[in-house]
Amino acid sequence: MSTTRRFSQLDVFTATPLKGNPLAVVHDADGLSDAEMAAFARWTNLSETTFLLPPTDARADYRVRIFTPGGELPFAGHPTLGSCHAWLAAGGVPKQAGQIVQQCGVGLVTVRRDGTRLAFAAPPLKREPVDDGLLAQVVDALGLPPADLLAACWLDNGPKWLGLRVANASRVRALAPDHGRLKALAKVGLVAAQDVDGAAGTQFEVRGFAAPIGVEEDPVTGSLNASLAQWLIGEGVAPPAYTAAQGTAMGRAGRVHVQRDGDTVWVGGDVAPCISGQVLL
Repeated sequence: MSTTRRFSQLDVFTATPLKGNPLAVVHDADGLSDAEMAAFARWTNLSETTFLLPPTDARADYRVRIFTPGGELPFAGHPTLGSCHAWLAAGGVPKQAGQIVQQCGVGLVTVRRDGTRLAFAAPPLKREPVDDGLLAQVVDALGLPPADLLAACWLDNGPKWLGLRVANASRVRALAPDHGRLKALAKVGLVAAQDVDGAAGTQFEVRGFAAPIGVEEDPVTGSLNASLAQWLIGEGVAPPAYTAAQGTAMGRAGRVHVQRDGDTVWVGGDVAPCISGQVLL
């Protein structure tokens, strides 16, 4: 039997609705099966849909399950910020003032208020080298001139991305990949230092091609930006604080605000509410 549940849809990593990455949030999701959650995520056809539940860890304020049209993720960035915003807007009160603790597939993730924004602590990053043969196939499927590739690395903080550092931000914005080929290879995230044609006030341009999870391109990707930040700052390629633009090629204006504080990299962004209502599930 269907139950009426609170429903929110938000735009994440933007203060302007329709310019970020949309997220659907189902509140009070107790009683929904895995299959029902997956079916609803396919129906919304957004890059992610989340389901808010009571925590099973006493240290957490709430628990979230994160689904793409292709299945469940242990962690993702824009669903973390959007779900936290929705939980607070629905009257959620954190155990500790100024800090919210989310329980998800990777464990506990801390979210803090960063002025008017929320920011999550990037989960631990695992890095692995990339097989040369696979890398060559990915570069070819992207239509990226090999000379423009500066570095490549597998980046894993729950979701696993093939991270590519590219020499030219204009090239990154102009790419028109063969998504059919990419789907069989990897989720691919590209980053390049910003150029004079890029968005003012940003230091990097990012794109995330995520065909294996059911979307060809993700408008703005928190998990990818978290991994890229840990990689780039760790290598001395990026400063300890910067802003990245993502979604430009899709007509979006996503802004991801990165700051390293001690050993923790915080990934923040604005959230713009768009829809508030109820859903029968």
